[in-house]
Amino acid sequence: MSGPSAAPRVGSGAAVTGIGLFTPAGADAATTWEAVRAGKSTAVLEERDGLRHLACRAPELPSDLGRAVTARRPDRSALLALVAAREALADAGLDPAGRDGARVGVVVGIGAGGVLTFEAQREVLRTDGPGDMSAFAVPGALPNGVAGQLAVEFGIRGPSMAVTTACAAGATAIGTALDLLALGRCDVVLAGGAEASLTPFYLAGFDRLRALSRRFHDPAGGLRPFDRDREGFVMAEGAGFLVLERPADAAARGAGVRGLVTGYGAASDAHHVVAPRPDGSGLTAAVRGALAEAGAAPGEVDLVNAHGTGTPLGDAVEAAALAALLPHRPPVTSTKGVTGHLLGAAGAVEAALTVLSLAEGTVPPTANFAEPGEGIDLDVPTTARDSRLRLAVSTSVGFGGHNAALVFAAP
Repeated sequence: MSGPSAAPRVGSGAAVTGIGLFTPAGADAATTWEAVRAGKSTAVLEERDGLRHLACRAPELPSDLGRAVTARRPDRSALLALVAAREALADAGLDPAGRDGARVGVVVGIGAGGVLTFEAQREVLRTDGPGDMSAFAVPGALPNGVAGQLAVEFGIRGPSMAVTTACAAGATAIGTALDLLALGRCDVVLAGGAEASLTPFYLAGFDRLRALSRRFHDPAGGLRPFDRDREGFVMAEGAGFLVLERPADAAARGAGVRGLVTGYGAASDAHHVVAPRPDGSGLTAAVRGALAEAGAAPGEVDLVNAHGTGTPLGDAVEAAALAALLPHRPPVTSTKGVTGHLLGAAGAVEAALTVLSLAEGTVPPTANFAEPGEGIDLDVPTTARDSRLRLAVSTSVGFGGHNAALVFAAP
């Protein structure tokens, strides 16, 4: 765990040489970025399996995934990941199978695992018996299934793993990738997150927690980060991946550098399985740790891509923590107003969007933000702003009290 007094790790930092996104906002990074920049919400009202709910669904999967992929019967979360990871590797100009695959790693942040496979096969078991279950039921449902599918597909023979810190998992995956690079265990890491849990169990379960928006009369306005009328989040599915390398290695092969990951911090609330610690001290420790590792002062932060889920308590605690940490009031945006809450993939998708914000010199808006809620004292942009951005922070928070923060710098 990083903390404010933690010594910077040797060889810390990584170059982002590839980005891949497959989200409700678009089937690739460029399309997703444009929708986020435009502040265009993707939430719709659905009625499925006896449930009425809001959701942000990913686009139709491409038809060229190939027989080898479908023969492995991957869960939908793995298919979403494969599309995003393929774009990230192409963007980086890398073919892991064409180099020493043992020096390439993959780290996937996952929240729920292969739950579509689990729920479908559990129903087969209940109605038809074990003899009709798929032989791929278990590998499809296991949380590490996405990492395994990526390793098989791209010939990655170095460390492959799944990390699960609920809705902080995507950010945790990137932090873990930094460790693999710093320790010399890998030369390249494909790091990101994937989630496909728009299932009856998770939709009903989150609703029972009163975590979901029920703005059925205005689906597009359902997720309202930091807004006075926020009432919960909208569940989403999708994936996001970054290709990370040590800066010197990226320079040696002449790779284009999209941005730099310069710091990672993590801390636990040790307070409650669902609610954040009221004083925000866990999130504060994570951000301070990430800035310390980056060798940056709070006053140098030009942008925050906040967790900002649109829940009344979560947004209030995060806003208070950020206001205290960053009294110079940099813009704070939540791209979830566009993409919905991607759960285990959220931190990875938002990391990619933060890199694009720095590269493009653009502060994306917070969709659906109209009037700040009580106690929200942040500069929340409602339209895209062109700005010279040098340093940005992305924050992620997960059930169980997980807090993660990443610091990014312009190349």
